[in-house]
Amino acid sequence: MEADSYGPKVYLLADGDILKLFRRKRLFSSALFHPYSKRFIDNAAELRKRGIPTLTVLKFFELSAPGMTAVLYRPLPGQTLRQMASQKDFDWQQNLEPLVALIRRLHTAGIYFRSLHLGNIVITPDNEMGLIDVADMRFLRAPLPPRLIKRNLQHFARYIAREELNERFPMQALEQALLPA
Repeated sequence: MEADSYGPKVYLLADGDILKLFRRKRLFSSALFHPYSKRFIDNAAELRKRGIPTLTVLKFFELSAPGMTAVLYRPLPGQTLRQMASQKDFDWQQNLEPLVALIRRLHTAGIYFRSLHLGNIVITPDNEMGLIDVADMRFLRAPLPPRLIKRNLQHFARYIAREELNERFPMQALEQALLPA
């Protein structure tokens, strides 16, 4: 399903579950003490605790190769917002408010998801929005301060530009709804 310069990193299994490989890329890094796979597992658990739909972790594997681990998980059912937005009849005016509500909920709950973008937001069969690819986030005890909200939206805007969605995505409306006046 997904690869990087080191090789395959995400496998879709026959039963629909996903096996995600994690590699420590540098010899000395914070991942030595708290591997990305453990962050992935901890973040999924914390999201569930806070009522945000996400994937279900099934098993953790420590692999024989140095710095390599893997996580087996059941994906969050549904389609990513990116997949939905590419459909012909998709309308952002109808779907912007639920997206604003999700992002506001994350920010209010003190969740800073650096990888927040349309490919990591899933619309479930129950029409809820949830998150996938959850290794890259922080949980604060208080709501996000305005500077982190702004930074989060800047990451999101870069994704929109990189995916060449500026023409279709109402970024200005999203920012107006989420940034303090």
